[in-house]
Amino acid sequence: MTKLINAITAAHAAIRPQVPVSPLQLSGTLSRTLGCTVLLKNEHLMPTGSFKIRGATNKMRLLGDEARRKGVNTASSGNHGQAAALAGSKTGVKVTVYVAASAAKPKIDAIRALGAELILVDGPPIEAELLARRHAEEQGKIYISPYNDLDVVAGQGTLGMELVEQAPDLDAVFISVGGGGLIGGVGTALKNLSPRTRVVGVWPENSPCMLRAMEAGGIVDVEEQDTLSDGTAGAVERGSVTFPLCQEVIDEPVTVAEPEIGRAMRMIAQGEHWIVEGSAGVALAGLVKRAEAYRGKKVAVVVCGRNIALEKFLQAIEL
Repeated sequence: MTKLINAITAAHAAIRPQVPVSPLQLSGTLSRTLGCTVLLKNEHLMPTGSFKIRGATNKMRLLGDEARRKGVNTASSGNHGQAAALAGSKTGVKVTVYVAASAAKPKIDAIRALGAELILVDGPPIEAELLARRHAEEQGKIYISPYNDLDVVAGQGTLGMELVEQAPDLDAVFISVGGGGLIGGVGTALKNLSPRTRVVGVWPENSPCMLRAMEAGGIVDVEEQDTLSDGTAGAVERGSVTFPLCQEVIDEPVTVAEPEIGRAMRMIAQGEHWIVEGSAGVALAGLVKRAEAYRGKKVAVVVCGRNIALEKFLQAIEL
């Protein structure tokens, strides 16, 4: 963990000004409703609309000259692809993004608009990851995993350093979990800089892949169902560096049902007048579910993204 916290500290300085510090905002409405002080870490206001710009920017800055010339492959359900495309365009690196054909159309369109080459892959998101990695090896290119890469994890960890600077007395932080890159990085920063702060990982009941791996003691196959939280959906790559990190930094796991995710998205829309995606709703839904345990405490919720089609958002808040 010492090596990773050093990498996070370096990234915290090096990714500026391309990556701004996101606001940490008090939500009076949620605080009154839930009986605790609720601070929202507004990653949905970041470039490309999610926290993913952190890890992508950090990875691009660390590429060698040869890797920059050859370009990189990556895989994404949408947000990481957009972030990699933008970071690549700013550093002159050609980015090829492998995306599951089932990914949300607005995210696919946004990746194309940012200038990346797009390759649609039939099957679940893990198939896109495996194909992108295999093709990168065959082409002699770097593959950038959306989570299974310590440079990416270090970039995401800058969010944790910001939290400590903005609110050093947090009792807990609620974070949605997919491949574990975000919570692995943020959790590492918090464990080193604010060890009293509990790290709460939240999963949709329909896609708890990393949670099942943690319970089993290793990566396992998990039967998934459709979820509003498409940004956290999909299997975890075997051998992922994020698995031991999640085991180490997550203090409390929470799972939430689809109606709970939809209600949380509606709460943010009503109280803050923001449209956010399902993965952001997951984190707030976790706090709503555990609100009694945190009554009177100061907690942060990572609002991790906003990239959702309007019709899907409207369907979600009716659940």
